[in-house]
Amino acid sequence: MATPFKYDPSATAAFQVIRDEDPVVSSTSPLKAVVIGGGTGAPSSIHTLLSMGLETSAVVSMADDGGSTGILRERAKVSPPGDIRKCLVAFAANPNDPYVRAFKYRFDFANNHTLGNLTLSALEEATGSFPEAIRICERMLGAQGHVYPSTLDNIVLCGRTCDGRDIEGQADLSHSHTALSRVWLKDPEAQPYLEAIKAICEADLIVLGPGSLFTSIIPNLLVPGVLDAIRSSKGHTLFVCSLADMQGETWGLSAEEHVDALLSHGMEGLLDYVLVHAPKPLRAGGTEPGNFELMTAGATSATETTEVSSTTAVRPVAISYDSAYRIQERGPAVIARNLVDPQRPTWHDPHALRDAFTGVLEACHSPRM
Repeated sequence: MATPFKYDPSATAAFQVIRDEDPVVSSTSPLKAVVIGGGTGAPSSIHTLLSMGLETSAVVSMADDGGSTGILRERAKVSPPGDIRKCLVAFAANPNDPYVRAFKYRFDFANNHTLGNLTLSALEEATGSFPEAIRICERMLGAQGHVYPSTLDNIVLCGRTCDGRDIEGQADLSHSHTALSRVWLKDPEAQPYLEAIKAICEADLIVLGPGSLFTSIIPNLLVPGVLDAIRSSKGHTLFVCSLADMQGETWGLSAEEHVDALLSHGMEGLLDYVLVHAPKPLRAGGTEPGNFELMTAGATSATETTEVSSTTAVRPVAISYDSAYRIQERGPAVIARNLVDPQRPTWHDPHALRDAFTGVLEACHSPRM
């Protein structure tokens, strides 16, 4: 008999293997990192940064309006809990703790709600404060970092497709039949959550993604004050590009077009590194610290494109030498490495992602390293 108690599926469980590895940053003066994104890809970066010994927090989009979260937003008039819940679980000290496991349970007989979503919503009602609800859950889960909503306002995400159609709502945007060209907030005067702004300002490393580009990462950048916080931060910024198209919002977009979207939504001049998957080096020869294949001005090489797996039904996010060179001409250094998990071809390999992040820290030459 099938159990009515199902785990909310997450491929980031594979990242638990790196949580027990030796950190690469001294615990006496840990660097601070902040992950900006949503709840699907951000946990991968959270696990990776925690394993490296960084003091980590997450700034999470509040645009989600689909599934369980959408029902709770509409009927209970609460803040969207889903992406917050996923990041909270990623921070949990012991993933095998019974409460942590139960927090992920999804009930198909009850509108497919998760216990975590219901708990956050109930605590928001009981305390009158969504941040307080998050803090209580952090304590109950033994979280090793903090999760901050980018705004406490009831925001609605709008967007336009590449073929000129306007769509309202995060869920509908993410499943668009054609790729998106731009997104915006229906209320452009949404106020940032100040604790999120503080976390960004104090970060030594700001990681964007991985995750849904237009509906998880960029919505945070649209909140007034977030881009200013990134600009004033002493930290370096890293964009982790998705391996493959999983939703319509970026269907067919190359890595270069992913970067173009970030830059056109306010990140021009603010992006330091772009991490992309390439099964082979984009050029032969030298590497930088961290064994990176970094593009260098004046180099020449034949063009190559990525291939995640010949057996997958998803479309890989393409990168070539020429497109990487064009990205670098706009400022960011391109890091092209084989990042795919051979067992899960649409997810990053935990050790490969950890090695890449470690190399970024080395390349940043932080005085506190």
